[in-house]
Amino acid sequence: MTALTVRPGIGWEQARRRAFLWGLLPSLAVLLLITLAPATALLVASFTPLSLTDASATFHFRDPLGNYRHLLEDERFLHSIATQLKLSASSVALQLAVGLGLALLLNGRSRLLGATRTVFLIPMVLPPIVVALIWKIMYTPDVSPLHRALEAVGLPVRSLIANPDTALWAISIADTWQWFPFTMLMVLATLQMVPDEPLEAASLDGANRWQLFVYIVFPHIRPVLAVCGLFRLIDSFKAFPLIYVLTDGGPGTVTEVTNYYGFIQAFNFSYWGYASAIAMVILAGVFALSWLVGRLGWNEHDKR
Repeated sequence: MTALTVRPGIGWEQARRRAFLWGLLPSLAVLLLITLAPATALLVASFTPLSLTDASATFHFRDPLGNYRHLLEDERFLHSIATQLKLSASSVALQLAVGLGLALLLNGRSRLLGATRTVFLIPMVLPPIVVALIWKIMYTPDVSPLHRALEAVGLPVRSLIANPDTALWAISIADTWQWFPFTMLMVLATLQMVPDEPLEAASLDGANRWQLFVYIVFPHIRPVLAVCGLFRLIDSFKAFPLIYVLTDGGPGTVTEVTNYYGFIQAFNFSYWGYASAIAMVILAGVFALSWLVGRLGWNEHDKR
């Protein structure tokens, strides 16, 4: 009797798994086509001296690690990594700070706050090239309303993107303007779910607003900030349109980040194998940084 009861269950479970796998196959095929196949081709190319200027030596593997050894000796590449880390650190920190601050200010249920939140979401939905063009105008003294306003009050300012001391910060500000709404939206959604009971109890016990934020609100939004930081950290390695339009990697190589240096090697000098090695290093770096952020231990719920 027991065997008769179990066998239909096992058969149904196997059928369910088989149907699940068959339903998953189209998605896996598309994933393989658009992600794994190009990534594999990129990895293979990074082991070769692939170059459009030297077709005879395109695909050979006599020195598969040659590109990676050359990267360790390439001072311009090492400088691009330092520039990328500076840009990522500054832009992500600014986006988290501005997004968190505005989320706390706009946390409410009035119509005015709702309309204001909608306005703040506009930069995030604009195409990156449009954002780059907007900030190109803002940073060009001859046409910038910001520069003209400063000149009107007697505070003329040099072009921020033409100054080696401020060019990277100018890109970081433009990137923050576009993507702080992402953090703001995520934090706002979390603030709406913070229970009222602990806040009311702490207020009755004499806690001020800062103590309410530090001991009650922040522990609730800390995991969300970690997720926002992780997503924005990954996306910070893709700040190509801003750099291409605003500075073209200059002045000099001050704003030349790693992916832009790879672009120059591939499309300016046709060193596709070397550029592929640069892309693989970027990919490995993103995975390493993502793992590091995930190991920070901000999500106390996962620990429990």
